[in-house]
Amino acid sequence: MPLSEQEQRLLDEMERNLYRNDADFVAAVGGRGRPNYRSIVLGVLLAVAGIAGLIAGVALQILVIGVLGFALMFVGVLIAITPAKGSAPRRPSSPSGKAARKPNAGFMDRLNERWDRRQDGEQ
Repeated sequence: MPLSEQEQRLLDEMERNLYRNDADFVAAVGGRGRPNYRSIVLGVLLAVAGIAGLIAGVALQILVIGVLGFALMFVGVLIAITPAKGSAPRRPSSPSGKAARKPNAGFMDRLNERWDRRQDGEQ
């Protein structure tokens, strides 16, 4: 069942607020970047070769070949679904001109920083 116009507008507004107010969540969940087609193709080829090895191991009743085929298939799937190193979305810079927080800042430090930003009216 499709959304009504009012529900669609409300959903769009909620999404805009999410992107504006919670950049950390958006960086972690959304915006995965462009897919790396080379790693996808390589992963699929390895997975197909792994399936062939698994089937050959079962057909020949050789446990080592079956286990190696399964391992190859598993590695192929991991390569195919792992995002590229450079595909992570960039974090937006702080609009207030404050220095960006350290990547190794603790949970409480981040919470305090967000509280301070909200109290300053940045939201």
